[in-house]
Amino acid sequence: MFSGSQELGPLPSSPSSSRDSSSSSSSSSSSSSSSLRRSPRALQRHGSLLAQYSALLESYTEGEMRQLLSALVERYRQAVNSGGHELPLFPRAGGRRKRARARHKPCELRELEVSVSELGLGYESDETVLFRYCSGTCEAAVRSYDLSLKSMRSRRKIRKEKIRARPCCRPLAYDDDVSFLDAYNRYYTVNELSAKECGCV
Repeated sequence: MFSGSQELGPLPSSPSSSRDSSSSSSSSSSSSSSSLRRSPRALQRHGSLLAQYSALLESYTEGEMRQLLSALVERYRQAVNSGGHELPLFPRAGGRRKRARARHKPCELRELEVSVSELGLGYESDETVLFRYCSGTCEAAVRSYDLSLKSMRSRRKIRKEKIRARPCCRPLAYDDDVSFLDAYNRYYTVNELSAKECGCV
């Protein structure tokens, strides 16, 4: 491993050139050595980073190391079982900050103006409607049920069922029915389309 004080020396030369260089002036040798002997900054930073991590890991007890490793394995297992892409064990700081901001958004009602065709219900219409939906997190609404369910999943007591071990931001009530004309001048009414009130269920 490279230390921070290690410097690059001049290139090896032949015996005759070494004798010639010894007879040169001290000012030229000092200027040439200063230009050739630059410390590798990238290696210094890399070495100091490794030294910091080594010191950090050495400060942990055996029990703390086991707890750290089990937490990392559990995080990886959750990423694999979530059905999405596998998450890295050590995400970037920027990604952590974005996820932290997303986690702290409360469950609330939001709205979006879309066409009837964009609703995905099979209707062809250019009419626009105001679609209200629920978005946010429910970390503060975790109950004993959710904690116990999570524990049963981690112990593999529950394997095959598709369950969610945390409360979800969902509509508690729905807005009035929405009526519209489709592209063929047929009249339709859709109920329970937009959310009216949101909550953690």
